[in-house]
Amino acid sequence: MANGSSAQALLHIDWILVVSAAWLLVGAAGVAALRRLAFVARVLFPLGGALGLVLFGLAVSALGDTPEVAVLPIGLPSLPFHLRLDSLAAYFLMVIGAASAGISVFAAGYFRKGEGTPPGLLCMEYHVFLASMVGVVLADDAYAFMVMWETMALSSFFLVTANHRIPEVRSAGYLYITMAHIGAIAILLCFGVLQANTGDYTFDNMRAQRLEPFWASVGFLLAVLGFGAKAGVLPLHVWLPEAHPAAPSPVSALMSGVMLNTAIYGLLRVSLDLLHGPLWWWGALMLALGLATALYGVVFSAVQTDMKRLLAYSSIENMGLLFAGMGLTLIFTSFELWPMAALSLTATLYHVASHAAFKSLLFLGTGSVLHATSERNLGKLGGLIRTMPWVGWLVLLGVLASAGLPPLGGFVAEWLLLQSFLFTPGLPMPVLTMLVPVVAAVIALVAALAGYVMVKFFGVIFLGQPREERLAQAHDAGLWERAGMAWLALGCVALGLLPVQFIQLIDPVTRQLVQAGLGERVAAGGGWLLAPGSVAQASYGPVIFLIGILGCFALAYLLVRRLYHGRMRRGPPWACGFPWGTARMQDTAEGFGQPIRQIFEPFFVIRRELPTPFDEQPRYRVTVEDRFWHWLYLPVVDLANHMASVVGRLQQGRIAVYLLYSFVTLVATLLLVVQ
Repeated sequence: MANGSSAQALLHIDWILVVSAAWLLVGAAGVAALRRLAFVARVLFPLGGALGLVLFGLAVSALGDTPEVAVLPIGLPSLPFHLRLDSLAAYFLMVIGAASAGISVFAAGYFRKGEGTPPGLLCMEYHVFLASMVGVVLADDAYAFMVMWETMALSSFFLVTANHRIPEVRSAGYLYITMAHIGAIAILLCFGVLQANTGDYTFDNMRAQRLEPFWASVGFLLAVLGFGAKAGVLPLHVWLPEAHPAAPSPVSALMSGVMLNTAIYGLLRVSLDLLHGPLWWWGALMLALGLATALYGVVFSAVQTDMKRLLAYSSIENMGLLFAGMGLTLIFTSFELWPMAALSLTATLYHVASHAAFKSLLFLGTGSVLHATSERNLGKLGGLIRTMPWVGWLVLLGVLASAGLPPLGGFVAEWLLLQSFLFTPGLPMPVLTMLVPVVAAVIALVAALAGYVMVKFFGVIFLGQPREERLAQAHDAGLWERAGMAWLALGCVALGLLPVQFIQLIDPVTRQLVQAGLGERVAAGGGWLLAPGSVAQASYGPVIFLIGILGCFALAYLLVRRLYHGRMRRGPPWACGFPWGTARMQDTAEGFGQPIRQIFEPFFVIRRELPTPFDEQPRYRVTVEDRFWHWLYLPVVDLANHMASVVGRLQQGRIAVYLLYSFVTLVATLLLVVQ
């Protein structure tokens, strides 16, 4: 049963539910055609992509409309599913639909019979995963939210462990599901606090409560813990670099580019919608947590030699930037600086869409490279742009966007976030005013290191000479894979060239959450010049910038034509006069990351294997490990093993001992009753 302000408004949430149901039917058809790869790949996955486009269109049309609600009697008798479609939900549904469309089309050409799980079963798990994310965003009560959240976690767990016969894959899946359930417990406790002992777990009831600062803070901290575990913020980040390399590349793209955003949605929903009057230190905490996560993620990304682990740590860095943006929004909101809160929230939401586009594109690119070369190790790749030009040039767009270079979407998001810090008016607290420039400097450092990482990623894989002879036989991506990557690359370009238009889409969301928006004052120069504050302070013209780049290329072309009469000579690259360069002389992934490893050595646990004079094949090897494994997780594992061994001693295997346990328990119970 749905309610809305008009007959047209009814259609939005109803049709979105139809899309979710259609995804489930596509998954059911996959189970029916369990091992028919051609049908699953050429029919079902493209159909899922088309449904993603439908969801994208419905969500865009719902932005700014009156919130729509629905009650579905599919839960327990007294606990139906309450659903709500408002601007915040519509925006994240828009991102889910747009990203999943490209990933699904790519998956049509990617999945093979050798993924470890029958194609039809993969199709079912994949589309249940998509439908559950829609359910998470639409849920308007704790019961529906937790059911959809757990469905999302379980379906993604089965996708991560598609190659379940490999022990490392199973280990990564168990780690992921463990962290997911830790987060789920914290979210459930958060909802228990927010309902204020009323017994009503609908979000409408939670919005109506006015909690004391202590209990509001408890609920907020539980939300940070629960959603932070899903987003991969410190110190709950350890599952990302394990799960993403284990999962098939389309699944990695869906998890990193889309699923992580559901954690951002959850935090925004709790902190700016269900809770009222955030305290300034909530924002300071999220700001500090986000900066630490971003710096930690980008530093670890710089020293990786596995291309999927590199992107996983890059996702940790981007989640840190999103936490920093939300933290700044909470600080501004606590002091009722609504225009600045709108600016920082706009930057955060812009980065959500941009990250979904470029990170999905990069993971899909690694999938094409992996299928063409059967290799993930950066030390064994190189020169692939010659044999895989489609993949190389499309991935280059994702690399430039991830590095934050104009005129692509990643630049606009990071530029808006820096504007939020650099043009902040004096806050009522001098300490915060003093720290804001320092925070801006850290964000600038993270952005610079992110560019460094992307140069390493693209240069080592696609440029130079092939490091292995078999790379000469690498094949380019197929038509389905190219189409999916091209859609996401188009998103990176559109977000960079049309920032004013996209910010106007975001405007209803910021008005819902922080009572202000940038839509009315963001445009200057006919809508093609972005000025978040004023033109005198800062402005950015993406089209003008693009015209300048193209003009430089055109001028260089004309000068060459005129001065050299169009002559062109091909020759080997110049290497300081040395004509016998080989692939072994190229900079390796380890060598490229060595300066960062030396500068930030306290971040790592470094293990060096040195050759000895007696080795038949001397080898020098450096292994970089995460300190949090040794500081936090390994001690917890050791404690759990010790407790298990202690409890195990109770199992003597003798019936007399078990009867003694029963007798002691009965006596203790009688003594308690008598007292």
